[in-house]
Amino acid sequence: MNAANNETVLITGASSGIGRELARCFAADGCHLILLARNPEAMETLAGELRQTHKIETLVLTADLSRPEIPARVFKELQGRGIKVDVLVNNAGFGANGAFARLPLQRQLAMIQVNITALTDLTGLFLPGMIERRRGGVLNVGSLAGFLPGPGMAVYYASKAFVLSFTEALAKELAGTEVTATALCPGPTATNFGNISHGKKKRRFNTPKMPAATVASCGHRAFRKGKPLAIPGWQYRVLLLLVRIMPRRFVRKMAERFNDTKE
Repeated sequence: MNAANNETVLITGASSGIGRELARCFAADGCHLILLARNPEAMETLAGELRQTHKIETLVLTADLSRPEIPARVFKELQGRGIKVDVLVNNAGFGANGAFARLPLQRQLAMIQVNITALTDLTGLFLPGMIERRRGGVLNVGSLAGFLPGPGMAVYYASKAFVLSFTEALAKELAGTEVTATALCPGPTATNFGNISHGKKKRRFNTPKMPAATVASCGHRAFRKGKPLAIPGWQYRVLLLLVRIMPRRFVRKMAERFNDTKE
């Protein structure tokens, strides 16, 4: 029997986009799922689909990770149900486009809470149990943004730099424990992220977007192979090689132009 058949996977931000597609990937493994997001209707629809298609158990939890108390509350609820989480997928996150000083500070602090603090909190709560049982792992959804500074989306890019650094460090610390950590760092992806982060504004430079299912499949495969890093698309791997050798002033200018918007 595939060991994955007995795994329980908690996925945050599971109601749409990459999170929803990752849920489908793990469901195809035969894993039992815990779906966590703010949209109960979308999650119940997904849960019904996965139960019917893969004959798995699926639990839906409605929660807003911008609230600091939520990770501990989720952990306590699952403990009370006797549920042990084998795989944690930290997918929830959002961005905001605009100059740091012009954006509402509370929205940017909420971004740090979701993208960094909740991710760290959930990992800290669930990882010790994985290590004790010597199984499972953490899949954190980062971004290519984590590899460079992002004028026009400064806090978002910085938050994804944290995710990348934190996950790679975890992967090294977990060596020999049978537990793994993987950072999935996609480029532009066909999700609702842009509509939320940019509002009514549009980027001046349109770039091709990779399907969310393709991105999720790449991250899922890398996680199953125990790889610390997954970058979907050869073109983005080449781009990152160029970023590493380009003068930083050019990198900043490139990101600024990419994030430039119009009404």
